[in-house]
Amino acid sequence: MGAEVVRYTYRLRPGAGAERALLDEWHRCRFLWNKAVHHHKSGQRPTFGKLSRLLTAARSSNTWLRSGSQVAQQQTLRTYGLALDHSFTVKGRGRPAFKARKKTLPSLEYTTRGFSIRDRCLVLPKGVSVPVVWSRELPSAPTSVRVYRDSLGHWYASFVVRREARTAPDVDGGIGVDWGVTTTATTTDAHHDLPYLGHRRRCAAELAKAQRRMARRHRKGGPPSNGYRRARRQAAKLHKKAARQNRHDSRVWAKKVVDNHQLIAVEDFTPKFLARSTMARKAADAAIGAAKRELIDRGRRAGRKVVIVAPAYTTMTCSSCFARAKQRLGLDERTFRCQTCGHTGGRDRNAARVILAVAERGHTSVDDVRHARPSPGSVVCAV
Repeated sequence: MGAEVVRYTYRLRPGAGAERALLDEWHRCRFLWNKAVHHHKSGQRPTFGKLSRLLTAARSSNTWLRSGSQVAQQQTLRTYGLALDHSFTVKGRGRPAFKARKKTLPSLEYTTRGFSIRDRCLVLPKGVSVPVVWSRELPSAPTSVRVYRDSLGHWYASFVVRREARTAPDVDGGIGVDWGVTTTATTTDAHHDLPYLGHRRRCAAELAKAQRRMARRHRKGGPPSNGYRRARRQAAKLHKKAARQNRHDSRVWAKKVVDNHQLIAVEDFTPKFLARSTMARKAADAAIGAAKRELIDRGRRAGRKVVIVAPAYTTMTCSSCFARAKQRLGLDERTFRCQTCGHTGGRDRNAARVILAVAERGHTSVDDVRHARPSPGSVVCAV
């Protein structure tokens, strides 16, 4: 049994002094990031050696930078270099952009020599000590940590650690997954369906009240008032609560599916077009994209065979005789009827069986079937 590299994330409780120190450090790192972006825009593609010389020159001429942590600043430029290389290797990916002061959330990275854990607290350079809410114990000594703040102002620490790889149970059989809005995930086995739970719908009235309060307290042409900020924070908390509930349900469902099936056939469904339809609100509440990513990641980590099948004609094909209908089914037609063999069944259940059959029999081309394999040295989030 080997070891895997994972992330363990914990909530931080910084005091006023520690939070001020973290923000000051973030502004120094942001300044260096923007300086590197400026060099790149002038036609120079900086290597890590050039970025190191840029850091040395900036710290030697700027007392403000020297008062900060060199480790965090080095990691910022290293992250910039990796992002820049990725933009050149991945077609269509944008170059690293400037980080605005008011629009970018703080994020700091430290390697082993830049932090320590003493008295159940995270100790950072320059004597910054931040209490950690240890919801669980670390499986090993962390090799790096990322300290960041979310949109609600909550601080978190994400530690990179090694732990023993958890082997999934030996099982046989496969399952096909078809995505939808009425039922988030319809599978070939009704016991493994992911129903639409409607977390945002349940808090819609409270969210509408917070948004009306925001509208009343909004100032046109002036700085936002404290009352507006409180109303905006309350609305953001409701959004985040629903997102966390969806993420939790997706994780529980994905674990159940992965633990009981060796072959997982997933429809390669992109729900972006639903944002421009009348089902936009319900589609966003269903969080199809989050459930799809969680299922693929868990299946890959467990060593399952994950096949992503193109969604073309899966709704129009009969799962019994594989005859294709001549006309597309409207969204209001929830029952599939085959004119060739007379098979009748639920539209989504039939599509899930077609997806599984395509993955098992290889009826698609190479471009339509992709096997998800873990990349070497990848870091995953522990749950």
